[in-house]
Parts: sequence; structure tokens; C-alpha cells
Amino acid sequence: MAQIEQNSGGGKKKKGAQKKMSIHVDFTPMVDMNMLLITFFMLCTTMIKSQTLQIVLPTNEDVKKEQQSQAKQSEAITLILDTEYNGDKPAVNAETGKTVHNIYYYEGIADTTFSTSKFLQKEQFIGNVNHEAQGIRKILLKKNEQVMQEYAKLKEQWKNKEITKEEFEKLAKKNASDSLKTRPVVVIKPGPNTTYEGLINAIDEMNINQISRYSIELPTHTDTLLLRHLEQTTGQTIIRPTVRAAKATAAPAADEEASASNQ
Repeated sequence: MAQIEQNSGGGKKKKGAQKKMSIHVDFTPMVDMNMLLITFFMLCTTMIKSQTLQIVLPTNEDVKKEQQSQAKQSEAITLILDTEYNGDKPAVNAETGKTVHNIYYYEGIADTTFSTSKFLQKEQFIGNVNHEAQGIRKILLKKNEQVMQEYAKLKEQWKNKEITKEEFEKLAKKNASDSLKTRPVVVIKPGPNTTYEGLINAIDEMNINQISRYSIELPTHTDTLLLRHLEQTTGQTIIRPTVRAAKATAAPAADEEASASNQ
């Protein structure tokens, strides 16, 4: 509480002199009120959780060449990534405005005898069209159908508030690594002209389709044979000079020419 104290000053008072007053404010009640408010808000306020992207990380199962050869042919699938270029810049789709990324894929072990026309097939990152999976997403969704059916049920339970978000994430992770279900083994192989966007798109498809068994490797000589045979079959140019490497070597050369001209 505030108090006003009059100071007489002692001794004789001069006629007409003003009395001196000192004001003393006690802040103790205010401190008590602040503590009560802080306690009230801490007990009644819900802390905002950070919004983060859920990523299904690969399991501890090593997906190596030996394991791929041992895996069932119906489970294994290899994706060879490539990015189209216009000159030294990535090509852009005029309709969607997105960079054109091609995916050449084969299921099981590579067919180097070319006994069927499906020894190597081509797809792109299209995503969903009218709520239906298209492109490579449709292929991966079909390969991981058992896991995705259970994932859809869990998602519906979470939407209906039958389970919490924490329970949903825990059950979804367990479902993605369920060894009793038929799950694909995906090997992602970015080509020399693939941009980082193309690789990130491929990893996004793994997360969207709840695929936990995948690895990233470099294309092999066998993959090059498949691509060359596809070129001969379709008449398309697939294997092109490495544009990204040419850009990397051209930049220092241009700097040297510019410095030489300045001298």
C-alpha cells in the first residue's frame, strides 16, 4: 500500500514554509498478484507443440546388393532418376511449371536378356490427380498395398479421435516396419544429371507410401546397359553428356578468362 509521511523537519518552523511529504509505495501485494497470475496461466494454458514434418526413416535393415538379390522378385524395385535439361538449365513442364524428372524403373533382378518389353519402364513424379495416385506414386502404392491399407485405417481412427496423434505415429511406424506384411525393397539410383530436387522427390515418395526399406546407390554398369537398350528400342536420347559436371568445369574456366582479360 502507498503511504504518505509528513516530515516536520524538527526545530522551529518558518512562517509560510511548505510541509515536506515523502511517498512510500509497498510493492509486495503487486508481486503476490503477479505470482498468482503466472501460476494461473501455467496451469490453464496449453503449450503449442512445434509443427514438424513426420518422416519415416529407414529401418536398421541394410538394403544392400546381396539382400536385393535375395529378396523376392515381387518385392524388389529399382528407380533410376534422371532430370531433363534445356541447354544448361533443367527443363520445365509448361503446364505444371515443375521441373521434368524422369524415373526409369524395373522390378526384381535386372533383365539383361531383354526377354520382355518391360525390362525398363518410364514414369514421372506426378503425385495425386483427382485424389488418385498417378505416376511413380501409383506404382509404389501398389507395391506397398498391405501397409497402406492398414495406414489408412489408423489415419481414419486418428481423424475420428479414437486414438491420439502420438498413438497414431507410433502405430504407423510399427505398421511400416511390420515384417509379416509384404513390403517392397526400393533402391534409388540418382543419375549424373539428377538434381537435388529429383532425389528429394524420390525420398518424399518413400515417406508418402510408408516405405521403410530403401537405400540410395549409384547406377551400375547393368543400369547403363538397360538405358542404352531402351534408347535403341524407343529412339529417344536418354544417356546424355553430364550437364551438371560441364557447368561445374565451365565456371572456373570463365573466371580465368575474365581475370586474364582484366590483366
